[in-house]
Amino acid sequence: MINNIFLIRFLGFLGLIGISLLFYSILMETDPMQEVEISGTETKTEVYSVWGLPSEDVRDRVKKLMDGLRSEFGGPQFEPHVTVVGAIRLTEAEARDKFRKGCEGVKKVYSATVEKVDTGTFYYQCVYLLLHPTTEVVEASARCCSSFGYNSSSPYMPHLSLLYSDLTDEEKQKAQEKAYILDESIDNLSFQISRLALYKTDTEDKSLKSWEKIEEYHLSSN
Repeated sequence: MINNIFLIRFLGFLGLIGISLLFYSILMETDPMQEVEISGTETKTEVYSVWGLPSEDVRDRVKKLMDGLRSEFGGPQFEPHVTVVGAIRLTEAEARDKFRKGCEGVKKVYSATVEKVDTGTFYYQCVYLLLHPTTEVVEASARCCSSFGYNSSSPYMPHLSLLYSDLTDEEKQKAQEKAYILDESIDNLSFQISRLALYKTDTEDKSLKSWEKIEEYHLSSN
């Protein structure tokens, strides 16, 4: 009889311990959805690029030319820019940090000069203004690319795109000719790159609806 009472009490004691451990585990448990969300925010990557932006007067002139080409040949709208660093996948924090360091490497406003209207072989280089690869233009890109750890498989070709589209060779030639009709002295254009901008540029999104400016840096004129 005594043994039975002792066994009952012992089992009751074990039960209390079990219940206590259960409540403790419930209280200490973290929300798994919250962990995933935080982790996802820290590690989510997007495609980013760095653009060189011209002064407002040049922007307006080039924008008018771009609008004229798009009205005839189609394609999405985008901001006139010179690509400084091509598409690279990073987290936003990484992209912002590398962008700021790259801008500090460039620091000063630099000049660019158009060589001619040219055409390329893929969507994002359909019709563009080919720029002279001057030392300051090439070095600005090299300094930013170094900050981003960006290595291109081909030499840097400074350009300012006028039209994104998948055109035939014949259509590209017509667009090239149309550019000179719309602005006959465009290949004499010289302008300053006064700002660098970090853009989110998902190259899979040809509508460009997801593209957005993340940060901008004003270069020094001194």
